[in-house]
Amino acid sequence: MRSFALAILLIVGLVLTAWSFYTVDAAEYAYVTVLGRPVAIHDGSKPDEAGLHFGWPWPIQSVRRIDRRLQSFDLAENEFLTRDRKFKAIDKTLTIQGFVCWRIPDPESADRFIRHLGSPERAREILGNRIQSMLSDSVGQLSMDDLISTEAGTQPGRTHVEQTVQKLTGELLSRLQPEARESYGIEIVDLRLRRFSHPPSVRSAIFERIKSERQRKVQEYASEAALIVSDIQSKAEAEAREKLAQAKFQEEKIKGEADAEAVRIRTLAQSQDPEFYAFLKKMETMQNILGEGRSVLLLSTHREIFDQLFGPPKKAEPKK
Repeated sequence: MRSFALAILLIVGLVLTAWSFYTVDAAEYAYVTVLGRPVAIHDGSKPDEAGLHFGWPWPIQSVRRIDRRLQSFDLAENEFLTRDRKFKAIDKTLTIQGFVCWRIPDPESADRFIRHLGSPERAREILGNRIQSMLSDSVGQLSMDDLISTEAGTQPGRTHVEQTVQKLTGELLSRLQPEARESYGIEIVDLRLRRFSHPPSVRSAIFERIKSERQRKVQEYASEAALIVSDIQSKAEAEAREKLAQAKFQEEKIKGEADAEAVRIRTLAQSQDPEFYAFLKKMETMQNILGEGRSVLLLSTHREIFDQLFGPPKKAEPKK
C-alpha cells in the first residue's frame, strides 16, 4: 500500500514538473499569468527570451500564445450608398471587397491586445466592424461618378478612380492606425480595397455615364482636330506666301542683273565700233517698221534710210 502511494506521488510530481515547463517560439509572444495575474510577456524574437522556461504548473500558471507574425483577413462584402451630388440625395449602391494586414508589434501591445480583445478572431470582428463603419461614412461622401472609370488605355494609377481609391484608403489608414494601436495594441500594416462592383439596377446608369463621357471625348477630339487642321492650313498659306515673295524677289533680282549685263554688253559693243552699232540700230528700226508684212511704204530712194542700205559703214579695224 505504501509503495502504491509513493508511486502515485511520483507520477503526480512528474506530471506537475512537466506542466511547469513551457517553450516560447520565435514567431510568438508568450503571455504568462499566475492565478490570473500577468507576470511576464516573453518575446520570441529575442534570443534570451525564446526557448524553454520553467514556472508554476497548471492551473496555477497559464501561458497564452500570441502570433507576432503578419496576419490578414478579408473584409465582409457589404453594400454602401453613394451620394448623388446633383440632387443632394443618396441613391446608388456600391459593393466593396477588401482585406486588412495587421500584427502585434511589441510586448506592450501584446498586453493591451490580451486585455481588450483576447484572440485574433475577436480582433477580426472588432476591426472589420470598425472599418465597415468608416467605409460607409467615407463612401457616402462620394458620388457614383467618382468610382466609375471612363479612361481606357491609361497607365495604372493614372485614372481618377484609382486616385480616388488611393485617397480613400489613405484617409482610412490615417484614422484607423492610431486608434487600433492605442485601443487594441494592433498595428494596421495595410488596408486594400481590391474590388468595386455595382448591382444590376445601377449598371444601366453606369453605361449611360460611360456613353456620355465617350461622346464628350469624341467632341473634344473633333474640336482639337479642327484646330490642328486650321493651324496647319494657316502655316501652309503663310509659308506659300513667303516662298512666293522670295521667288518674286529672286525674279526681280535676276531680271535686274540681266538688264545690267545687257547694258554692259551693248556699251561694250558700241565702244568697239560706234558707227557700225548705229547702223545696226537703224536696221533694227527698219525691221520693226517693215517686219509685219502688212504695211506698204512708198519712199523715195533719196531718203536717208536708203543711204544706209546703199552705203553701209565699213568694218572698223581692230584696236591694237
